[in-house]
Amino acid sequence: MTNNSNPLKISKISDTFAKVKKEGRIALMPFLMAGDPDLKTTKEILVELQRKGADIIELGVPYSDPLADGPVIQLAASRALSSGTSIKLVLKMLFELRSKLLIPVVLFTYSNPLLNYGMENFCEDLSSAGAAGLVVPDLPLEEADKLSDIASAKGLDLVLLVAPTTPSERMKRISKRSNGFTYLVSVTGVTGVRSSLDNNVKSLIKEIKGFSSTPVAVGFGISGANQVQKVKDWGADGAIVGSALVEKIENADPGCEVKEAGLFCEQLRKAAS
Repeated sequence: MTNNSNPLKISKISDTFAKVKKEGRIALMPFLMAGDPDLKTTKEILVELQRKGADIIELGVPYSDPLADGPVIQLAASRALSSGTSIKLVLKMLFELRSKLLIPVVLFTYSNPLLNYGMENFCEDLSSAGAAGLVVPDLPLEEADKLSDIASAKGLDLVLLVAPTTPSERMKRISKRSNGFTYLVSVTGVTGVRSSLDNNVKSLIKEIKGFSSTPVAVGFGISGANQVQKVKDWGADGAIVGSALVEKIENADPGCEVKEAGLFCEQLRKAAS
């Protein structure tokens, strides 16, 4: 891969949120685990999600100790690792999709794989692969500045997370430092499908928007069209749907994973519009 990053380019993520806002809807942001069940299928699902209305895709890199992930995504990571998926192969796959995948892709990974790869090298290769940003859920705010600067220099957004338990002053610092969007975790705990959203998410969205003009996307626990509609009504700029989509892929008949992912994405897009 050759580096074609341009530190002066406008964030593709920001462009997408601006476009979506102009259209009077919120950004639909599905999450899937790279390599589950294999990278060939992941490749096809990524293109299908784009075709069915996804605005931004969050792509997980499988890791053996995913602290922020619930059972559904942990099992997906385990299956992906068993199929031979590695961070280098994920980047290679994205690079091969550059001409087809035109919406922003945000890579979701953890600190250890990132540090083992090397921050500079990772951001260089991620930018060359055509990604727009990254999320590192176990990266403390105090350590985010260095990575954020490196990522920005490669034309990438480092997206930071805010949780319901985050103190107000710290929330302010995170929302001002996050690039692309602020990732609001809707629950206290790990990812997973949940039947309802806590009403305090509405006040959290409002609070974060009072600190920064950066868009706010809600994730962790959004499992269907009704919850996408709810966070839209609450003023969010984006909805991230992970475990529910990963379950659809897991439960699909062999060979039907791409179709099932696309049908679910289509339903979610209607709710986001």
